[in-house]
Amino acid sequence: MIDSQQLEIATPSATGPSLANEMGEQRYAELTSLLENWQQSGAKRRLAGSGSSANQTLENCLVQVRLGVASSLFVALRCKHAPTASHSLRVALGCSAWATALQMPREEREAIEVAALLHDVGKLGVPDRVLLKPGPLTNEELLLMDRYRQMTIEILTACCASPLVLSLAQNSSSWYDGSRPYSNLVGENLPLGARLIAIMDAFDAMTCGQIYRPALSHERAVQQLFEFAGKQFDPRLVRGFAEMRESDLEHLQSRMAAEWLQELESPSTSVTSGWQLSHSFADQTPLVADSLFQKKLLDNMYDAVVFLDNNLQVTLWNHGAERLTGIESTAICNRHFQPSMLEMRDEKGILFHNEECPVAHALQSGVQSLIRASIRGRSGHEVTIDAHLMPVVTAQGTVHGVTLLLHDASPEASLEERCQRLHEKAIRDPLTQVANRAEFDRVHGLFVETHTQRGLPCSLIICDIDRFKRVNDTYGHPAGDEVIKSFAQLLKSCCRSGDLVARYGGEEFVMLCADCGIATGFERAEKIRRAFAELPQPMCGGQPVSASFGITQTQPGDTPEIMLNRADRALLMAKESGRNMVVQLGAGKTDSQRDKARPWWKIWQAALTEPVLEQNLVTTVPIKVAIEKLRGFIADHAAHVHSIEDNQIVMHVQGDAGPLYRRTSDRPIALVLELAFAEERSRAEPTNNTSAAVSAPSITRTKIRVVARPRRSRDRRRADAVARARQLLSSLRSYLMAAEDYSQTDDSVFQRASHMLLPWALKKVDDR
Repeated sequence: MIDSQQLEIATPSATGPSLANEMGEQRYAELTSLLENWQQSGAKRRLAGSGSSANQTLENCLVQVRLGVASSLFVALRCKHAPTASHSLRVALGCSAWATALQMPREEREAIEVAALLHDVGKLGVPDRVLLKPGPLTNEELLLMDRYRQMTIEILTACCASPLVLSLAQNSSSWYDGSRPYSNLVGENLPLGARLIAIMDAFDAMTCGQIYRPALSHERAVQQLFEFAGKQFDPRLVRGFAEMRESDLEHLQSRMAAEWLQELESPSTSVTSGWQLSHSFADQTPLVADSLFQKKLLDNMYDAVVFLDNNLQVTLWNHGAERLTGIESTAICNRHFQPSMLEMRDEKGILFHNEECPVAHALQSGVQSLIRASIRGRSGHEVTIDAHLMPVVTAQGTVHGVTLLLHDASPEASLEERCQRLHEKAIRDPLTQVANRAEFDRVHGLFVETHTQRGLPCSLIICDIDRFKRVNDTYGHPAGDEVIKSFAQLLKSCCRSGDLVARYGGEEFVMLCADCGIATGFERAEKIRRAFAELPQPMCGGQPVSASFGITQTQPGDTPEIMLNRADRALLMAKESGRNMVVQLGAGKTDSQRDKARPWWKIWQAALTEPVLEQNLVTTVPIKVAIEKLRGFIADHAAHVHSIEDNQIVMHVQGDAGPLYRRTSDRPIALVLELAFAEERSRAEPTNNTSAAVSAPSITRTKIRVVARPRRSRDRRRADAVARARQLLSSLRSYLMAAEDYSQTDDSVFQRASHMLLPWALKKVDDR
């Protein structure tokens, strides 16, 4: 880590040498190293909420070059809302790279950069209650938010002497067709730089996630730009942007950032003489210590861990919180926590009002507590949680904040738990100790099926070490083995809970990313690629080796084979394009596709007919014995098990099969039988000879709720359906040795047998 005092920046003065010239090449090398570390975090790195003083120092360096003393406006914006400031910096770098590619004059390019850096500075005047509100804005709040554009012009007019910068900032919000005018200019009359800023601003906003809206993939964001071309954006520039992005926009942005840092060392910099950037802001000590052990622990915990300061602003949001809520850390960090963000409810299902926030109560009282509550999960369904609230109090009694631990207390095993169990049982490759190809083939199908049913994204990364034969031929096979092992360890270190890394063959590896869209998967692959390309290989003379990556995401109608072939095509494209790169194929689901993506059993249940018979049965045998006897009923009646979920079995009984109908005049009706099982233990009534001191023996009974309904809704022969259902029920009672249960049965008793039907599902009883 570079010392903050060494990074203190001063510009040359007219009376003496600058501090930059005194430090010379060593300081420039440090800045370059800092820039490379910043680039390693991904081609589209999200700076918001990172909490890293090194990244803030790099932002300060880049902004100082373009703004000089006016960089204080940028620092003020970051103090007000750090995600907005980081967004503005990314837009400025993108516009700078675009203007360079268009070979625009230097003066015009610099004006575009300054206007992009400060195009959102008017948000300084937006109230915090509006700027940090997690939910939808009211009409009055929308008007307040819309006023920030005018406030941007008012702020810049008071301190900026460049008419071009003011014109670009004012017109960057105007729509191309004039339907939303913020100036009197329309179409080609709008300044070219303003049209560039508008497109780059929208693209960056779409590819960075928010609380209730995940980040779009690059392809989906470009598609949105084309949908609004001619209305909001210049169609000619949208096409040019798409072509430039294909030619490696991220590389151009990185080059411009390096040039900005280089200009910081140049005597020709336009920064006001004698201006000096204080390192006090960049050196603020974060709430969480930069401990590798603590970071690894928090990142790999299944439970959600949230850190909040004494103003109830979120300072940490780990991967467990992302999995549980579906909210990305970059969208919620530095925001004021409110129960409405998570739709938090108490045990009675009543929403917590923001004024009754249990986290705020723990902060005020300084007393830790454990409450049972429910929140809105990532798929929109309600999730029961145990919330442990722990105030952070010093020995002197000063409260610094609250640690919030959220544990999923729902009875249904989560997706990550199931994937983790599969990962732990995986068959290992003897050389790398990751899963082998056979295990990948087995798990891949389960990954695709599980994620498709739950409506969640799943990404597949396939990677191959570049020119591996040359490594073996030059340094020998032992060196090649060490390269393979180091690559496998790097992949494992980048895994999250529920992911799977497998050696597909030779020097080729695959990585399944659970609950991960293609945009996030691309960032992870890019991070791995950069890290491996800079990793020295001791047995190869210390020279690094590169790798190529192909990535895709599950698409509607995908099979594991189709998904793997698409990722393999992306890998081949990376190889043919020069190696040492990441290529993605396939975009994420659109909003309409997400709304329509319903599990098959939801669609089937929506079309169920009215039941013709319902009855509760009870048998004195345990549930395992009852299930074994049910196998005989299924086999003899040629029934087909449609689904097994929790404690419920749904089966189809064909109308023309089974021992009940043997005459040609019979016209039976196909039925659907729904059976819900529950096991109940009770104490037997003691006899007269039983001593009072001796406990009564335990009796195990199995209760079955049976619901019968016609399979086809168009069949109107209800009387025949009732008769058919009664005959089937009579046969079922014989097989299960059951009698009708006239006692009241609570619905909760049927939930206690859900785990007992899992072996039934694994044995695939419908395969005869």
